[in-house]
Amino acid sequence: MAEETPTPNQPTPESASTPPDSSTPPVSEQAEEALDAAQAAVSSLAGDVGTRGPGVVSGAAGGDAKPVDLPAFSGGTGNGAPASIDLLSDVSLQVKIELGRTRMLVEDVLRLADGAVVELDKLAGDPVDIYVNERHVARGEVLVLNDNFCVRINEILESPLDAKQPVKQAG
Repeated sequence: MAEETPTPNQPTPESASTPPDSSTPPVSEQAEEALDAAQAAVSSLAGDVGTRGPGVVSGAAGGDAKPVDLPAFSGGTGNGAPASIDLLSDVSLQVKIELGRTRMLVEDVLRLADGAVVELDKLAGDPVDIYVNERHVARGEVLVLNDNFCVRINEILESPLDAKQPVKQAG
């Protein structure tokens, strides 16, 4: 008959009758020692972090905390607005006035010539749209002043940032 070899999970007949070696501590005791060593290592790392980084306190109670010196800020009016808007006086913005829109086929665009009339989606006298840097900011009406076209602003549109403030009306 063939001799059976025990699997690692099955005890051998000799090990079942022989008590465990007293020189090797039990597994639970080894686990406790490993856990204690890991906790000691974590504690020492936490102490190192508390002494290294600015604003990081060491210890559980935070007894080593020190106040942070902040620079003195000045130049504002206290309400978030800059002291002077002169800084922005030379900033260039793209302003567009849109009289209306239409859709045309390429064939129709190619047929345009001097004197051609293009019908828009707005009626004469309807407010025109005013865009600043591609953002729709206002509506107004077209005027002629000294042989030049002009636009009178009639309505400033509410922006998502100013949703809490009322819309300003001209007039």
